[in-house]
Amino acid sequence: MVLRLYDTLRREKRDFAPVDPRRVTMYVCGPTVYNYAHVGNARPVVVFDTLFRLLQRIYGEDAVLYAANVTDVDDKINAKAAAEGVPIEAITARYLDAYHADMSALGSLKPTFEPRATQTMDAIIAMIGRLVRNNAAYAAEGHVLFNTAAYSDYGKLSGRSMEDMIAGARVDVAPYKQNPADFVLWKPSKPGEPEWESPFGPGRPGWHIECSAMIEQTLGLPIDIHGGGNDLIFPHHENEMAQGLCADHAEGYANYWLHNGFLNFGDEKMSKSLGNVVLVHDLVTRVPGEAIRWALLSAHYRQPLAWTEALIDQAVKALDRLYGALRRAGDVAATHVGPGAAFLEALEDDLNTPRAYAELHALAAKLETARGAERAAAKGELLASGRLMGFLTADPEAWAQGNVDPAMKAKIDALVAERDSARAAKDWAKADALRGQLTKLNVEVMDGPSGATWRIRERV
Repeated sequence: MVLRLYDTLRREKRDFAPVDPRRVTMYVCGPTVYNYAHVGNARPVVVFDTLFRLLQRIYGEDAVLYAANVTDVDDKINAKAAAEGVPIEAITARYLDAYHADMSALGSLKPTFEPRATQTMDAIIAMIGRLVRNNAAYAAEGHVLFNTAAYSDYGKLSGRSMEDMIAGARVDVAPYKQNPADFVLWKPSKPGEPEWESPFGPGRPGWHIECSAMIEQTLGLPIDIHGGGNDLIFPHHENEMAQGLCADHAEGYANYWLHNGFLNFGDEKMSKSLGNVVLVHDLVTRVPGEAIRWALLSAHYRQPLAWTEALIDQAVKALDRLYGALRRAGDVAATHVGPGAAFLEALEDDLNTPRAYAELHALAAKLETARGAERAAAKGELLASGRLMGFLTADPEAWAQGNVDPAMKAKIDALVAERDSARAAKDWAKADALRGQLTKLNVEVMDGPSGATWRIRERV
C-alpha cells in the first residue's frame, strides 16, 4: 500500500510522494524550553516520531532528514531567567536536558537535526532582509513587520477570513502597523533581555520567522512534510508559510501539512497557562514510558485525546498482554521477518494507530496458538511490528516484573524460591502462606513446568 497522509492545506488524504525519495524532509515544531514538558507537548513528539520511523522503513534510514527545532529565546524564557537572576542559557540548558531525557523515556528517536533559534540568528536576519527587499515587510518604530497584504493567499492554510484571523490572533493594536494582521519579524529587546545586532537595530526575532529560517537553513525549501499541533495552524504555520513563500520561495514551502489533535484534561486542552498539566518528568517515575507512548497513540493522531488515569491503566494492560504472549513464547527463537502486512496497511493509512493496535493484538493471539515454524514467524512478526512503533523493546521478563528496585526484587525472588521449596516438599500450607505474602507485595506467581515466575499485578 502507498503511504497516504491527510494534508491540512488540501483538506484531504493524499498519496505521499516526496520531491526526492533519496532525501525525504520533515520539520516539526519543537519545545520552548522554559519548563518541563507536559504530556500534551509529548503527543506531537510521539506522533511524528512514529511517522519518522515509518518513513525510514519505506525510504531507508539515511534517506529521511527529520528536523525538530528548539525555541531558546522567548518572553517566558526571559522572564524565568530574570526571576532566577541567571542568563537565558542556564534556563534553556536545564530544561532541554530534561526534555531530551523525558522524550527518550517515551521511546522517541533523536531527530536528525535540532536547530536552535539562538544559533540561527544570521539566517533569521538574512530572511527578514529579503522580505524587506521584496516589499513583503517594512520597518516601523524599531520593529520590522510582515505585510500580510503582500501575500494574497494569507489565510489559505487555516481556511479563515481576514476578519476571523484578526479576531482569533488577538492582534496587538499598534499605530505603526499598515494592516491589523501584520505581525512582528524583529523587535527591540526590553532592558535586561538578550539582544542581537541587525540592520534593523538591536533586538530579537519574532517567533514565526525563527521556524522559517531554521527550515531554510537546515533542510532547504520546499520541504516534504511540516508537522505540529492543531493549535499551530494559526497563526504560527499560517505566518510561516506566508514568510517562506514571500522570501524568494514562490515554488513552495511545505508539500504536506500534518497536524495532531489536542490532548485534553477534563473538558479543556492541556496547557501550562491553564495550569491543568501532567508533566512527563513526573509521570515517567511511576508509569513505564512505553505505556505513556501507547496511551498517546491510542487515538488517531488527528482526533482529540482525553487524558485520564483509566487511559494509562488501559495502556499498561494492553502492553501486559503483548509482553505476556512474548514471555510465554520465550522458548522459541523469533524468525527475522518484517512487520505484518495488515499492520503496515494500517500505519500507511494516515497513521491509523488504533487499527495498528488491533493488528498487534491479532499477532499476539496468533503467537499464542501457533506451533513450530509458524510460531517462530509469528513471534518475529509481532516483534518487528511493535518495534516499528517504538514498542516491545524491553525484555518480557523484566517488563512483567515492573520497575521494582533491586532490594525488593531480591526479596520477591527469595520468597518465590522459598515457595518453590515448600511445594517440592509438599508443604502446601507454607506454600499458600508464602503466596499470600507475595500477593500483599502486589506480586502474582505463575507456576510452570520449569518452576515459578512472577509479575507485578498492578502498575498504576
